[in-house]
This record gives sequence, C-alpha cells and structure tokens, in this order.
Amino acid sequence: MKRLFRQFVSMAAIVAVSTVAGAQEHVRLPDLGGTSTQVLSPEQTRSFPRQFEQYMRANELLVEDPLVREYFADMGYRLVSYSDRAGDDFHFFVLDEPSINAFAAPAGVIALHTGLILAADSESEVAGVVAHEIAHVTQDHLARGLENQQQVSLPTMLATIGLALAAGAAGAGGEASQAIMMGGLSLAQQFQISHTRQSEAEADRIGIALLARGGYDPEGLAGFFEKLNRLTRPMGEGPPEYLRTHPLTVNRIAEARARAERMTPENPRDGETFHFVQARLRALASEPVSAEEWFRARLESSERPVEAMRYGLAMTLLRDRRLGEAREHIDQLLAGDPERQIYGLLEADLLLAEGRVAQALEQLESLYRQYPGNRLITTQYAQALMHERDGERAERATEILRPYLRDHPDDLRMTELYARAADRAGDPVRAAEALAESYYMRGGIPEAIVQLERLIEREDLDYYQRSRINARLNELRSERLRLRDRERGQ
Repeated sequence: MKRLFRQFVSMAAIVAVSTVAGAQEHVRLPDLGGTSTQVLSPEQTRSFPRQFEQYMRANELLVEDPLVREYFADMGYRLVSYSDRAGDDFHFFVLDEPSINAFAAPAGVIALHTGLILAADSESEVAGVVAHEIAHVTQDHLARGLENQQQVSLPTMLATIGLALAAGAAGAGGEASQAIMMGGLSLAQQFQISHTRQSEAEADRIGIALLARGGYDPEGLAGFFEKLNRLTRPMGEGPPEYLRTHPLTVNRIAEARARAERMTPENPRDGETFHFVQARLRALASEPVSAEEWFRARLESSERPVEAMRYGLAMTLLRDRRLGEAREHIDQLLAGDPERQIYGLLEADLLLAEGRVAQALEQLESLYRQYPGNRLITTQYAQALMHERDGERAERATEILRPYLRDHPDDLRMTELYARAADRAGDPVRAAEALAESYYMRGGIPEAIVQLERLIEREDLDYYQRSRINARLNELRSERLRLRDRERGQ
C-alpha cells in the first residue's frame, strides 16, 4: 500500500508541474504537438517509446523480468509481422497493475496489465487482446482520436494515465477513476480512448485475422470478451476496466465468434509456454500466500498444465524461503524433464538460497554455454556471479554483461549490475559510465551528464576512454537542449 501511495503522489506531482517550464527533469516526456495536422513529430515518434518506458519505470509500474518481457514482446512482434504495417516500429510493455486492462499509445506503444494476463486461461486470449490493440494502431484509430484535440500536452496525458492506474490499484471505484481520467482536457477521450463502434468492429475483424495468421486460436478474442462480460458485477464496481474503454454488446461478441469460426489458424501453436510464463508472473507479482493457494488448487483440480503449476508453486515456495518444500517440487520437475532450461535455472536459484554458490555457478555456466545469448540465463548468471564479494567472479560478470548490454542497451537492472561488477572488478571508468547510463534510463539526463562530466576530469583516461565519454556527453547535452527547446515551445 505504501508503494501505491508513493506512486499516486509522485504521478500527481508530475501532473501538477508538467504544464509549466521547469517540470521534473528526471521524468521527461515529449510534447504531443500543437495542431491536429501533427500528432507526433518524427523525433517524438522515435523518442516517445523510450520515455514512456522511463516514466513507467520511475513510477515502479514496469515489469522487467526478462522471461515475461520477452515472451509478450515476441507475441506482439509475431502478430505485427502478419499485419499490413509489418515494417512499423512497435513496443510492448507489461505493467505491474492488477486491473484487467490494456491500451495502445502513440508511436506503436502497447501495454498489458498483469491483471489481464493473469485473468486469461490461454495464450490465445491474451494474443487476442494484443492483436486488437495492434489493429487500433495500424488503422490509426488512436491518431484520429488525438487529431480531434487541440493543444494537448503528452506529459499531461501520460501522467493522467498514471493517476488512473494508481487509483485503480489503490482500490478506487469506477467513478473515482473516471473522474481522474476526465480531469485535464477530457483525457479519457485520448489514451483510455472510448472507441467508436465502427473502430471496435474494425479492430475485432483485423485482430481475429491476425490471430489466425499468427497460429493462435482465432476464437481467443471472443472467448476473452465473454469472460470479461461474466466478470461484470451488477451490484459491484462495474465491468473490468478494459470494457469501459472497449464496450461490448451481445451482437459484437456473436459477430466475433462467427468470424473466428470461419478461420483456421496457420501453423497452430501449442500454447504450453504461456502457462509457464503466466505462472512465473503470478509467483513474482502476487503475495506468496495467495499464490501458493492458487497453485495448489490448480494442481489438485488439474485444470491447468501440471508442470506449469508445479513450477509456479516451486517459485513461490522459494520466494518464501521454504527451501525444503521448494526442493521437493523442483526435483519432481527435473525428474520429468531434466533438460528443460527453466527448471535448471530454478534449481540454480535454490542452490544459491541454500548457500551452495559454487554448484549454482557451475550449473549456470553450463547453461550459459549451451544457450549463448539467452537473456534469462545471462541475467541470472550475472546476478549469481555477484552473489558474493569476489573480484574474479565480478570480472567474469563484466565479461558476459558487456556483450549482453550491446544487444539490450535498455536493460536497467543489468546496467546497474554491470556498474557494480565493473567497480568490484577494479574498472572504475566502466563502472562510472554504466552508472551514468542507469541515471539516463531512469529519466535523469542532468544526473547522467554530471556523472560523465566528473568522469572526464580524470587524468588517467586513455585516448579511447576519453573519446567514448566525450561522444556520450555530447549526445546527452544535445538531448537536454532539445527537451528545453520543446518546453519553451509549449
């Protein structure tokens, strides 16, 4: 509850100052543009996804687990590849929010709430929502809605969304959330767009086609809509949040079902991985007691894949430091499939918790060599190498993190880990550069500049270090100037 209150206060502060010069510099967002003829400039289109990510991260709303992030990003990119705008840039995020919701934003940003993912029974249900939101973007529904607004500040819009997220997570009712959303230039008509019947029907039609082409069950969207409809409580808080912005009718669901029945998925997927990713997300996002009860109930009923439920239960028990019980379930998983990568990673986590660090590192090194470039293995191995204060292990961590960060430069957790590893390995220059990047990824351009300005004053820098640092300083200073110019033009 303290975290939610902190989020609510921080986002309220952003709303209060975003319309004046000198707004918070550590959470910097682009302006939307002043007329209906320009929704986002090319520069803003390029920068907005990164700044959206910084904003969500600064307010502790971003799910950064590599397996969860990559799975849903892969789902989104797969669906986009079958659209008529496959060459456009899209960006997929999972937000740590218990409400059942998802939304599309400018520049191809699509966000899923954890509540929606956890409410689904299958991969195709979530894919249906993602496909529907992709269709809103490819058909320019969001842009058309935004073009009807004049002089709308994008920082204000995003901050208002943040307020609505915080209010919903804190238990505010539908009327309270709607009041927040309606404040400040009728923002409910922009990001949390109340789509027209025509745009909803078009997104349904295109989304269902994308599902079939992508190998998902085309009935996933209609099935999920039916589920959301059943969740409506006549005497309670009203329908799930997603239905407030994507209203349903009996005819709409029937049309979606009929359309899906006429389609056959191409190269159908088995959807098994979804249940493991969903179980991992539940174990990470829920309180251990409630997660344990949920997994045990499904294990008894066998209504979900047994191995995925056991995996989630083992993760939950491990998180709760009940190592003996976790070991029993992990051993059962390994007995059934000793080569499964995520089981080996889970056992490595258990070995660390048991204090068997050398064994854990040996297992992770083996996995790292078997699956080079695997994001989850690399990050877990690097974290394990930093489990104890050991210079040689820290140096090994820098060796595997340096190429990793070239491929994933926006991974904040690994950038911060690299800063610690470089410092422990006796490389203060690389450590300071990584620390500056971590400031930048949190939206702190001034702090990143100060860090690099201090670093460039060192007399022991060689030519290549000085050139690299100067180049990055120039990039950051240019970005700061662009942001200041944009503020003055608001």
